[in-house]
Amino acid sequence: MKIAAADIGGTAIKYGLYSQDGTCLKFAESPTDTKNGGAALIRQVGDLLESLGGAQRIGISTAGQVDPKTGTILFATDTIPGYTGTPVKRLLEERFQIPAAVENDVNSAALGEAHFGAARAYPDFLCLTYGTGIGGAIIRGGEIEYGATFSAGEFGHLITHAGGKPCTCASRGCYEQYASTRALCALVKEKTEKSLNGREIFHIIEDNDIVAQCVAQWKEEIVQGLASLVHIFNPACIVLAGGIMNQPGLVESLEAQLKEWIMPNYRGVRLMRSSLGSRAGTLGAVYRAATLECQGSEKARF
Repeated sequence: MKIAAADIGGTAIKYGLYSQDGTCLKFAESPTDTKNGGAALIRQVGDLLESLGGAQRIGISTAGQVDPKTGTILFATDTIPGYTGTPVKRLLEERFQIPAAVENDVNSAALGEAHFGAARAYPDFLCLTYGTGIGGAIIRGGEIEYGATFSAGEFGHLITHAGGKPCTCASRGCYEQYASTRALCALVKEKTEKSLNGREIFHIIEDNDIVAQCVAQWKEEIVQGLASLVHIFNPACIVLAGGIMNQPGLVESLEAQLKEWIMPNYRGVRLMRSSLGSRAGTLGAVYRAATLECQGSEKARF
């Protein structure tokens, strides 16, 4: 069975053709057209998937809160204007006349790591993605723990500084305001008046004491949030994703610091770097599509 998969982000759409065992047959990327609303965006996605050739199922990983049963976008920020309420699954199934599965992007990345990547040996784990904000997912028995409204795992909005910095969620003191990559860049700019991205910050860390102090403070913020999650969930493993986590030695350093913050009986937890990179979302969508319950079709086993 071939599966056409797309990972829809606010700036780019990654898409590819896969076999159900995760083998990538084709892969490409295209800028996201967000100007004309959700239906137009899904037409763009459909055009990209059509260019891949024949497939028997479709898997979609997408930004926004998703109802995975109906494949509808429950809520999306203005990063993709007019996306809230878009019936992604219905639009694609009507166009292609094959089954489609739709999943939130961070959940998809976690499913990708669970079945094809770093966490294959761990049926239960947490996944956090550090970037502009902090996304999260909870995996139990190889599947997503959704919560009552399909929104479990919003770890970026764990309050770590009561009454602290205002957050986009309308609360204050949220974890992502202190521990995201954006938060690190803002801290460095505040202390040095330099606008640097994460890669640039780590490039000069050894030659700039102020930047080194900023990174040390940021790492403490990351670890404090992770310590709370470890004590709540008692996971065997936490997968850390996002480009910043590819910095040499960073994940290993965070793991060592984390053990100082948690009780002795929790210290067996492992921190692992995401292994799938830019394909994690599409691979999670492949898994979700392959395991769809479809009348007259077999469900793939993983």
